[in-house]
Amino acid sequence: MTVLGTLRSAPIFEPASGEEIGRLPFASAADIDAAVAAAAEAATRWADVSLARRAATMFDIRSVLRERATELADLIVRENGKTREDALGEVARGLESVEFACGIPQLLEGAHSSNAATGLDVHSVRRPLGVVGAITPFNFPVMVPLWMLANAIACGNAVVFKPSEKAPSAPARLAEVLVEAGLPEGVVTVVHGDRDTVEAIVDHPGVAAISFVGSTPVARAVYRRGTAAGKRVQALGGAKNHMVVMPDADMDAAADAAVAAAYGAAGERCMAVSVLVAVGDGGDELVGRIVERAGGLRVGPGAQEGVDMGPLVSREHRDRVAGYLGQAAADGAEVVLDGREAPCAALPGFFVGPSLVDRVAPGSPVYDDEIFGPVLSVVRVPAYEDAVRLVRDNPFGNGVALFTRDGGTARRFARDCGIGMVGVNVPIPVPVAWSSFGGWKASLFGDAHMYGPDGVRFFTRQQVVTTRWPEF
Repeated sequence: MTVLGTLRSAPIFEPASGEEIGRLPFASAADIDAAVAAAAEAATRWADVSLARRAATMFDIRSVLRERATELADLIVRENGKTREDALGEVARGLESVEFACGIPQLLEGAHSSNAATGLDVHSVRRPLGVVGAITPFNFPVMVPLWMLANAIACGNAVVFKPSEKAPSAPARLAEVLVEAGLPEGVVTVVHGDRDTVEAIVDHPGVAAISFVGSTPVARAVYRRGTAAGKRVQALGGAKNHMVVMPDADMDAAADAAVAAAYGAAGERCMAVSVLVAVGDGGDELVGRIVERAGGLRVGPGAQEGVDMGPLVSREHRDRVAGYLGQAAADGAEVVLDGREAPCAALPGFFVGPSLVDRVAPGSPVYDDEIFGPVLSVVRVPAYEDAVRLVRDNPFGNGVALFTRDGGTARRFARDCGIGMVGVNVPIPVPVAWSSFGGWKASLFGDAHMYGPDGVRFFTRQQVVTTRWPEF
């Protein structure tokens, strides 16, 4: 079910061409009230459906989503701009969350204590919350919604789902596919809009919990606003992910990983590597290898065969990313690769080429800010302890990677770094679906991480039943 408003709207752009390809009607306050009411009615019915039937529905959803993967990927490419390969990979990672949720009968299994006291039995169960809100970003318009929706609906909730207004078609189609697969109408209701819509969902007394992914300032605001209203909130924010390369690392492997993790999806992902920390005297060699590889990347419309990197999502974001490159030069850093001067910058869409900024100083905007684009900063430090200090002192705590051949160093780093998700010779350490995703510090507001076991706990609450029956 999709609620379409009539009072306000916003343009939808195709990032590869820069052209407006449609307008998105925003839901009004009355529309949101109607969406929550429909979700509340559906939640009551859906919560009464047996776990076996819900699991069967999740299996059906998995099958239909696999059949629709190419269709969803094409919508992602058109409105987000990422390459078709990236888009198909996104759908596949989202499917992992659906596959995890197929085990919901076991995941919701309770506990029982017989004769806990004389004649007294105690058992615990997990109950759905009712109506929950899901607010998702533009950069993963299918995967991140599935992180939330799969567990939420498998646990017996109904969802009011607000996708990004920058890339709305793929998530709206995703909701339709869920119904095509057998999910009852109203269990997922899509509402489109902007900040006003987000605030209306967060404030609505009929919404019990909020799951959010976006920038840190908005995540912090959603968390404060939602918890002040007595709601359960998980709000995942931004990041400034470091990749620490020790002198003993395989430099070819490290350079390959840095290029893929910094420039994949045009850097528009919260787990992108945006700071490379070169430890010791290997910085020149590492920078040289990255420049060589980045220079061979083909940048263009994501729908074209052989393209490695597509455009950024909007003109405003393209200009913001380009502004950091000018600021970096003014601050005394060395702009080794300037994406503003790349051939792709002359294309009609929202393009910035792969950019590399060397000898970046902590405290400068290019180091401190989440740029969310294809800009890799290089910081050089003399020793392991200096690298750890950089990572620990950063206000974000989403992900970090260490490249080394030394197991002792890797073990120590995982303990020392103070980051929620750690990769050892893995540049983007996104956990598999049966773990949970979430950082520390300013990258996460709330206690629960996304998807996996934490997702089940977030979308349910425990009930304990104590019983005594007379014996005859």
